[in-house]
Amino acid sequence: MLTGLGRLEFANAAVNDYKALVCCFMFGGNDGHNMIVPMDAAQYNAYKLGRGGLALNLNQLHPVSDASQGQFGFHYAMPEMQSLYNSGRAAVLANVGMLVKPTLFANQSQANFPLPAQLRSHSDQVVQMQTGQPDTSVSTGWGGRCVDKMQVSYNYNAGSNFPASISMNSPALFCSGATVAGTSLQPGNYLGQSALNLYPASAGTARKNAQNTIITTPSGNALIDAANKSLASAVALNPILAGAANAVSFQKPFPGDSLGTQLKEIARIISLNSQLGVGRQVFFCSIGMFDTHSGQPWQQQENQKAVSQALDAFYAATVQFGVDQQVTAFTLSDFGRTLQPSGSGTDHGWGNHHLIVGGAVNGGKIYGRFPLMTNYANFNATADDYSDNRGVMLPSTSLAQYGATLAQWFGAADGDLDGLFPVLPNFAVKNLGFV
Repeated sequence: MLTGLGRLEFANAAVNDYKALVCCFMFGGNDGHNMIVPMDAAQYNAYKLGRGGLALNLNQLHPVSDASQGQFGFHYAMPEMQSLYNSGRAAVLANVGMLVKPTLFANQSQANFPLPAQLRSHSDQVVQMQTGQPDTSVSTGWGGRCVDKMQVSYNYNAGSNFPASISMNSPALFCSGATVAGTSLQPGNYLGQSALNLYPASAGTARKNAQNTIITTPSGNALIDAANKSLASAVALNPILAGAANAVSFQKPFPGDSLGTQLKEIARIISLNSQLGVGRQVFFCSIGMFDTHSGQPWQQQENQKAVSQALDAFYAATVQFGVDQQVTAFTLSDFGRTLQPSGSGTDHGWGNHHLIVGGAVNGGKIYGRFPLMTNYANFNATADDYSDNRGVMLPSTSLAQYGATLAQWFGAADGDLDGLFPVLPNFAVKNLGFV
């Protein structure tokens, strides 16, 4: 849990130029086809035909519109997303996925055309979406690399050693940089030590003083010193985290599920920035159970409800703290799923739709090219929206473009982007404009 904690030093003044990226990963492969559905008559009818028994009825959709792409509806469990979208605080990025270069249907059968490694494999795609690389040979995540760039090239976070890259519950590759180590924290665990709660109080104080002497005295052993450094950081972090837990009251309650609890903890940490002076931070939280090979209607309902409510409460918290323009949350997932059902579920896909939420988001729009359902109905005639005849979306926007847009908002210069996302030079557009 303490991985990545260095010895903490806290700045005395707030950093006005603060920004945070918050990745919400939907493990298992979210079914974007039912998260947001086209409602224009021809597209909806083609969707319903292809979706079969998993099709949502029109009265189950929360309507939104895009000026150029038409009418759509969010899943019935996501009224909060409809509200955020209509207020301009949420956007949809359509049909994004891991690509090496722009890819057409015909390219898939070409022997030497570069495709991402092990498409539709959970383990491989989870790694690739977090590293921003179309293979599994990279040891850093694109969130961690963004913080690296901000610290090394632009001197952000120089006034504080508080963790700048934090994942909830377990370490995340997304948060690991070359110079910035990802730190893993558990919501509700404020690093207190029950072994120091002795009676009488003087005994606890004596033990605390002895521990402090041990962890601050060089041992001559690199392994022991590294462990002591981590413990010293936990000791320093404990009163800060515990204080925030007791002091912060949220005007809009967070849901009590796992994702809500993780985002609530992230909001608390962000609220501490006036004490900590961190200039740039990335966070990673997650929700599982999106591998819906069966039982998708009820399972996706619960999952989409959790995502919608948690992101809505998180956005409200950033407004409450006056940092809504400085914090952007976004979703990732292994991959999308097939339009065509398989019994009561769906199979692994490729392209997927994602959500971006925050005060800086140019919301109320669908970015990228939303695949036409009529192109699936006429698959043999027009195939480039789909990878196969099961309705797997062929990504029209790359993960590199998605990440580069967020990285540039985060503070990366145009010249930094190709280094952060090595396949980005293969794509004409680097900034998609949603922030």
